[in-house]
Amino acid sequence: MRDELFIQVQTIFRDFFRNQEIELTDTTTTEDIALWDSLTHLELMNEIENNYAIHFTLDEILDFKNVRDMVDCIDQKLYSKK
Repeated sequence: MRDELFIQVQTIFRDFFRNQEIELTDTTTTEDIALWDSLTHLELMNEIENNYAIHFTLDEILDFKNVRDMVDCIDQKLYSKK
């Protein structure tokens, strides 16, 4: 289940950054993707929220250290909705 979610998030990243060559790992950070800065981070979070019909708190967004943190949070939100 998490692997499927990870692939979906990677697709969102690729579409958002218009770069089909992005290969996410659990340890991917803003340092690894050239256009991923603080403004695009908020826009990306909005895109993910809309895609999954979830909401991140500001603290959650600020606490994401890497893609693993983000995917784990999405997974938790989707799982807790059931």
